[in-house]
Amino acid sequence: MIRKHSATLHGHRTSFSLEEPFWLELKAIADIRQIALAQLIAEIDDGRAEGSNLSSALRVHVLTWIKTNGA
Repeated sequence: MIRKHSATLHGHRTSFSLEEPFWLELKAIADIRQIALAQLIAEIDDGRAEGSNLSSALRVHVLTWIKTNGA
């Protein structure tokens, strides 16, 4: 099930939609890295291609993390 989430990135509120498994994995990545979830989302947002979708960038980050770290 896809759920809407929101975060403040660089002082601006934004929202994105993610399936629950991706949301839980993002939280786990932030925990492993010992950073705030908002900081992780901001890093991903900063690194995404101009015009790309934040929700898609978050999913790709989770997939890349899992493939790289063997989770």
